[in-house]
Amino acid sequence: MPEMPFIRCMIVDDEPPARDVLRRHVASLPSMQLVAECGNAVEAMMQLQQHTVDLLFLDIHMPQLKGTELLKILPHPPQVIFTTAHPEYALEGFELDAVDYLLKPIQFDRFVKAVMKAFHHVRPAEISAVKEEPKKEQHIYVRADRKMVKVLLRDIHYIESMKDYVKVVTSAGPIITKQSISAMEAMLPETEFIRTHRSFIVSMQKIRSYTNELIEMEKTEIPIGRLFRNNVMNVLR
Repeated sequence: MPEMPFIRCMIVDDEPPARDVLRRHVASLPSMQLVAECGNAVEAMMQLQQHTVDLLFLDIHMPQLKGTELLKILPHPPQVIFTTAHPEYALEGFELDAVDYLLKPIQFDRFVKAVMKAFHHVRPAEISAVKEEPKKEQHIYVRADRKMVKVLLRDIHYIESMKDYVKVVTSAGPIITKQSISAMEAMLPETEFIRTHRSFIVSMQKIRSYTNELIEMEKTEIPIGRLFRNNVMNVLR
């Protein structure tokens, strides 16, 4: 292969065998560095807030959120190579300006051909500019009222589990979304949010006071569960 720029990549696929194949292929190319791999699109959103990524190997057919849906809601998406076992998704992938489309099982020679296209799209100067760009307002997207809603992390006060749904209480009001509180916890940076109870996650910036049993927010009190107490006390102290 000709000399190429150094590129950071991420693998997003809900099938461990597929991730294993892509990981081996990436490791065979010295100009590529794998910065993260994720089993679903929700986890990928969190990782993309924490890492600079130049190229995304993105599975299309995944639970909760398809790869194509993830690409549509990213404010500044990296270059994308779609990977899937379903050839009928190819047209949709290319309509989203994907660099290439890899059909599983992915052969190494076809993988290299797709990566070569990506290297032509991402120039070293562009990569440096992305790495040096300061992080803007951190945010997540949640599905509510049949659309993906952008929520700034600084606006979140707390999150409450409601069986199959969670209520995200923000400065602008509550948002109800159908997913587990554990999935929400995975989307949030642990340096800013803390799980205090099996039904609650709170923003540490919004805490006004606390005891061994309660956290006082501006307008409400959040319980501290017995199983979470030691960790909460250690973090807050």
